[in-house]
Amino acid sequence: MKINLDATDRQILEMLQEDAKINIKEIAAKLNMTKTPIYERIKRLEKEGVIEKYVTILNRKKLGSSIIVFLEGSLKVEKFEQADEFFEAVAATPEIIECYLLGGENDFMLKVIAPELDKYHDFYATKIASLPRVGQIKSSFVIKEIKHSMKLPNFS
Repeated sequence: MKINLDATDRQILEMLQEDAKINIKEIAAKLNMTKTPIYERIKRLEKEGVIEKYVTILNRKKLGSSIIVFLEGSLKVEKFEQADEFFEAVAATPEIIECYLLGGENDFMLKVIAPELDKYHDFYATKIASLPRVGQIKSSFVIKEIKHSMKLPNFS
């Protein structure tokens, strides 16, 4: 269900997306408001599920994970419920950081992070190849990351 947001809510969300550590006092000053209504708005946005959680974005290269691979493939299922086995296996695999069910030519897309090509090959051979209900898979390696954002656009 879509939540109706006013301009102030949107400004607060914009600031929190830029810096989740920004404090209420700073937000209030930027919006020319007092701290209490800002605090109440943030708590309401959290309660309504607009703000799901606060996270820390890590620099993957500084931590030794330099390869991003997108995998697209098909599932071998007769009934949609059979795909749950695949979804559960994907959810339990930390190297797979995103998974999408697709419409169109492919059934799913995975985003995998690996430290180097040899490690990705080992991961593919041991984990990806053994995922349940997987048919064909195609891998695409990222050569250069042009844009990476967790920030949602403002659809006001």
